[in-house]
Amino acid sequence: MKRILITGALGQIGSELTLKLREIYGADQVVATDIKKNDSEAAQSGPFETVDVTDIKQMMETAKKYKVDTIMHLAALLSATAEAKPVVAWNLNMGGLMNALETARELKTQFFTPSSIGAFGPCTPKHHTPQDTIMRPTTMYGVNKVAGELLADYYYHKYGVDTRGLRFPGLISYVALPGGGTTDYAVEIYYEAVKHGRYTSYIEKGTFMDMMYMPDALRAIIDLMEADSSRLKHRNAFNVTAMSVAPGDIAASIANYIPGFEMSYRVDPDRQRIAESWPDSIDASAAREEWGFTYEYDLDKMTQDMIEKLREKL
Repeated sequence: MKRILITGALGQIGSELTLKLREIYGADQVVATDIKKNDSEAAQSGPFETVDVTDIKQMMETAKKYKVDTIMHLAALLSATAEAKPVVAWNLNMGGLMNALETARELKTQFFTPSSIGAFGPCTPKHHTPQDTIMRPTTMYGVNKVAGELLADYYYHKYGVDTRGLRFPGLISYVALPGGGTTDYAVEIYYEAVKHGRYTSYIEKGTFMDMMYMPDALRAIIDLMEADSSRLKHRNAFNVTAMSVAPGDIAASIANYIPGFEMSYRVDPDRQRIAESWPDSIDASAAREEWGFTYEYDLDKMTQDMIEKLREKL
């Protein structure tokens, strides 16, 4: 990677990935794009262009303008929002992805887009979910992600586009607030713990989902993109994870650093239904074997860092 274009650069992943890539490759080498500009560091610290990913002409012209050799396509509606607006989600998530892939094909760039544990469904094995398994999601977001994985594979096999991707679990960060995902509670709980010492979870007690701290997720993206292409067998949908936790596990970890923290439950049936269709834990052995995936943060190490950073921020 030498000159990188990021779509959805002001979202939860993009706002941190943009800064990390600028730190590594140089501020002028990373072009951030999003549907509108804000005053965040990601928007202000280097090149920024307003780009609607459903407009292929706009995307193509921006990529050509900056002569990019890598496209990181992050623009998407997340799981809960996509379920509330399925037609909008299809048009944005799939239309935007197709435009990004066409741009990558035309300009012969390397390409990254994230998938998700949302690509799995209720028929998928719940424990130690394999890299290759049945995938029959029951949400629009999940349908988008499965279709996206297949589409990226198609562009690799038919056109030779160097497509790569990760199936992310829930991502936890103190920098940017989440934007409508089922695992958002795992971010909200830390904010509420630091601000108020209590939290009401919309996910039921005992519901396990995989999670990862954002620094590990960013390193995984960069490591995958820098990996030797000849080693990659799966390319577009590597399972990655750092921990499998339920709301009570996070609450217990927080209580070690904020004594008296209180957790209650008021379950959101829609997001609970989505959570129950996903695995309890996934197997990331293919990522370890093919490009050396590792993670640094377990639950307690993440909790300590989240609380320290949020106390500074808030």
